Amino acid sequence: MELLAAALSAACAFDQDGSPGQLSRVPAAAEETRAPGTAAAPPAHPMTADSWRNLIEHIGLLYQEYRDKSTREEIETRRLQDSQTDPEGTSPSEETPSEAEPTSTIENKAPPQINLLRNSNSRFNLWQDLPEVQSSGVLSILQPDEIKLQEAMFELVTSEASYYKSLNLLVSHFMENERLKKILHQSEAHILFSNVLDVMAVSERFLLDLEQRVEENIVISDVCDIVYQHTVNHFSVYITYVSNQTYQERAYKQLLQDKPAFREVISQLELDPKCKGLSFSSFLILPFQRITRLKLLVQNILKKVEEKSDRESTALDAHKELETVVKACNEGVRKMSRTEQMISIQKKLEFKIKSVPIISHSRWLLKQGELQQMNGPKTSRTLRTKKLFREIYLFLFNDLLVICRQIPGDKYQVFDSAPRGLLRVEELEDQGQSLANVFILRLLENADDREASYMLKASSQSEMKRWMISLAPNRRTKFVSFTSRLVDCPQIQCVHPYVAQQPDELSLELADVLNILDKTDDGWIFGERLHDQERGWFPSSMGEEILNPKIRAQNLKECFRVHKSDDSQRRKLGSRNRQ
Repeated sequence: MELLAAALSAACAFDQDGSPGQLSRVPAAAEETRAPGTAAAPPAHPMTADSWRNLIEHIGLLYQEYRDKSTREEIETRRLQDSQTDPEGTSPSEETPSEAEPTSTIENKAPPQINLLRNSNSRFNLWQDLPEVQSSGVLSILQPDEIKLQEAMFELVTSEASYYKSLNLLVSHFMENERLKKILHQSEAHILFSNVLDVMAVSERFLLDLEQRVEENIVISDVCDIVYQHTVNHFSVYITYVSNQTYQERAYKQLLQDKPAFREVISQLELDPKCKGLSFSSFLILPFQRITRLKLLVQNILKKVEEKSDRESTALDAHKELETVVKACNEGVRKMSRTEQMISIQKKLEFKIKSVPIISHSRWLLKQGELQQMNGPKTSRTLRTKKLFREIYLFLFNDLLVICRQIPGDKYQVFDSAPRGLLRVEELEDQGQSLANVFILRLLENADDREASYMLKASSQSEMKRWMISLAPNRRTKFVSFTSRLVDCPQIQCVHPYVAQQPDELSLELADVLNILDKTDDGWIFGERLHDQERGWFPSSMGEEILNPKIRAQNLKECFRVHKSDDSQRRKLGSRNRQ
């Protein structure tokens, strides 16, 4: 680790305020990174290395700031689009402008303004703002769609520079702080910072290859071929870092609690102007944020390249590989947390029936919580409410339901169980006040190898629906999923980030767009995120519904295009299953 740190220090000089200086030139940095069939470059307008370094030095945003500004810009752009077209007078099948298209009705060739990285400390954060671009005359030659594509590719490059700047601050300002080194044991430092030096080395190499591509021609030919090569050959370091996240978070909390000296040093380091008011933890999660954001940046490029072109093919390949890495990162995090969770649950269960082994590598928790079980037959609706129900506790796994009663000592006594595939749910048609939010759970084959029924009452309408969908996922919802492509599904965009509190909930990032599959009167939505098809519940207050059918249609069209290779594979799989 020390050798790698020394190599990085020699390779890249940073000035006192933490901004990157000149990146070292690695021989043949971009060797064999251009994919076969990449679109031919326009007449050459090379950018000098000095111009590139000037650009990098003037990027005033740390990556956390860039990410927040760019997603806020995306939200505002979508709001503007949603409000400017009359929803009543448009058809979902009509063509819609891409995300950043100017809203003026006057047709001209003025370059579109995409203000993703504008800030008072940086003059050259847009491709069209570069002096070389301004003086070359290419803005009067290129079509608006090509200019938007240039901006999308340039954003990927400049955001990587911003990310590299923040990574360097994590290493130089926090990890290599002498006071912090003396406080932390070597094993604690390893858990806290993991393989961040490897991640930083990969980012540097990636940025150098992107730099060389930009220097070749101010009209960028492509960047997705470079993304593809680096994802395949180098980005596995992200999986290692992100998979350590569970232990990293726990170690950080424990250090804050057990070591006042650590807490004091971290607080002092966070107050340094270099950090711009950002927390230490915001630096620790940078790699996970970057790998997911990089996938979205490639998606943005993919939406703007010519259909059936070489650049589309390259972007699809890059996106597919990035999606593989992101999924592996997510699985790494889940695997670590799930294993610990299953061990914890196993310790709390006492079986009144025949014991069921809970811990399994293929099992994880979907939902747990308390419900009210109705006593006696369901015809006993005349009984007083106070005597009608008693508490039970459910642990629902991906393949198994365990029904318990809570007993003293934070323990649960198991009195029934059933495979999840043998569960059925039914909502009561006629619900009086005492039977509001009541549903019937049927176990086609329970622990005694017989059919059993439970009438269960949830605390709210949303909680009832969440249990019903979790218990029997094939239950039909009010709206059809986007994957069926049959209806104009309601959509919502996230305007407030949300961190899932339960296994059946979905964490949201700013500007996420989701199909609304179901919703409740008490403020919860069951949604499917378009860019990765992840599903879950979240509060409706986290988003704004997209009312314009034209924008909804455009969102779906872009989603289908991004996942077209996945869709063809899914259709083949479906065909084989039917056979």
